[in-house]
Amino acid sequence: MVAPKLLEKWTYLTFKIGEEVFAVDVRQVLEVLELKNITKLPSTPDFIRGIINLRGRVVPVVDMRLKFGMEATENTIHTCIIVLEIGTGNDKTTIGALADSVKEVFEFDEGQIEPPPRFGSLSKMDFILGIGKREEQFIIILNFNRVFSTDEIIMLGAAGDENPENIEGEETEERFEEEG
Repeated sequence: MVAPKLLEKWTYLTFKIGEEVFAVDVRQVLEVLELKNITKLPSTPDFIRGIINLRGRVVPVVDMRLKFGMEATENTIHTCIIVLEIGTGNDKTTIGALADSVKEVFEFDEGQIEPPPRFGSLSKMDFILGIGKREEQFIIILNFNRVFSTDEIIMLGAAGDENPENIEGEETEERFEEEG
């Protein structure tokens, strides 16, 4: 039986993490970037790789492999950052999600998606919106609004609050004022 939320036809971006193929609704995707320099932030969970400057905005980058309990993402020619907007209404946060590679954008037909399997507590699996099947391959459809806990989203949102053009200048000015 098809999950009620998935009866409408939606377009998905598919990407690989490890050997598995995942999908996210393209309406959440802002852009896909080649891997760029990521500045590590101290005292953050391991899955938060750091921040990038995206046209004057600080965007936190998460390693989806680490978030899903796998080994850290290796930097290859195919590694990319999927820039997503997560949250709802006025409570949206922009994040970058590291993926091993991006595959394609396509639409699932209604009969190609099934509800996620039940493995005990649904709260731990509620980030899986459904399981798509395409050419004998399973595709895990993610609900990125539920991949992260509320505390993690707040932390990611806070990491993206600064303007990179002002970060260094503000800290330097404050130091000189204190010393002078």
